[in-house]
Amino acid sequence: MKLDLLYEIDAPKPWTDGPHPYGQRRREQRAYREAIEQIKLADRLGFHTIWAVEHHFREGRSHCPAPEVLLGALSQVTERIRLGFGVTLTPFGFTHPARIAEKVATLDILSNGRAEWGTGRSTPMEQTAFGVDRERSREHWKEAIEIVCGMWRDERFAWDSPNFKFPERVVTPKPFQDPHPPCWMAATSEGSAEVAGANGLGMLSFSIMQPLEQMARQVVAYRKAAQTAKPLTDVTTNKVAAYTLVHCADSLAQAEANGIWGSVAWWYQNLAQFTLDWELVHLSEAEKASTFPLMKPLLEGNIPIQHFHDADMLVVGDPERCLQKMKHYADLGVDQLICYVQFGHHSHESVMKTIELLGKEVRPELEHYVPRKGVLEETAARRSA
Repeated sequence: MKLDLLYEIDAPKPWTDGPHPYGQRRREQRAYREAIEQIKLADRLGFHTIWAVEHHFREGRSHCPAPEVLLGALSQVTERIRLGFGVTLTPFGFTHPARIAEKVATLDILSNGRAEWGTGRSTPMEQTAFGVDRERSREHWKEAIEIVCGMWRDERFAWDSPNFKFPERVVTPKPFQDPHPPCWMAATSEGSAEVAGANGLGMLSFSIMQPLEQMARQVVAYRKAAQTAKPLTDVTTNKVAAYTLVHCADSLAQAEANGIWGSVAWWYQNLAQFTLDWELVHLSEAEKASTFPLMKPLLEGNIPIQHFHDADMLVVGDPERCLQKMKHYADLGVDQLICYVQFGHHSHESVMKTIELLGKEVRPELEHYVPRKGVLEETAARRSA
């Protein structure tokens, strides 16, 4: 199993570097500068991929709406680490397919073929702001991927469908990788694991809000669908990547001194507040009925952190404990574990230490670890039962 990193560029309040909005600007600038230094270290220590999100209008938890800019900067200060869009918001309305083709290919050229292309549909708050047709977002997502790949494949490209029209043009540049970068899909909604597998796309999953048994069920569904895949792109990607919050220190006591549990609580409470403030209004009554009971306890501070920790939904501890937790993910069929390390109120120094310990003491062990047989199926079966 490989180790990856995820960056959303957290910029939590209070923005105390000066009166608003100058304090916010200073906080954001520092978060970006620290992220680049952290990723440069990860590159030297052999991490596999850094994934940068595309999110809009998310105060505090995600100030990264233009991953192509961050990844482009990283292409010039790193040498080996792969550079992943995690993800481009793909349905029509978010971004014209030609712009996706152009920016992913440009990154691939600048990085000498290190681009990874994640795709996704986002959430109602972002969809409605950009005028995306929510009911047809998956249909539009799929068609946009076909269009982007056609723009890379053909010297002259045109498209004419009920959803999208594009006159014949020469779309440049073409990707450095032949035929193009690997393509992934964010799999968060019900049934999305099967969609990713059936279309020959890598699956980007998570353990932030679900038991690992649920993730195991998704991995089983993905692998089964991948067996009869009809690839949507010219590159088949049969891999699972999952992300979770990660913090490593010389000891658990040091991790606690770094404020790990406060940062975890901040992350979940921020997610809950955002969902209740911005997402709930766009959901159906059935969706509200299932979402509100889940988020309200988190908002009130009733976060089962110890349960998350014991169930390995979080990876926190010294290198040995982190290694054992990460082996659990490998046993469940995860090919790349995406470590979300810059979150909450962690200091830059503690994040750098996390990356150093993972890179030097954990990563080499994981890359030689042979997953235990049968764990994935047993875990998925428990979830089903």
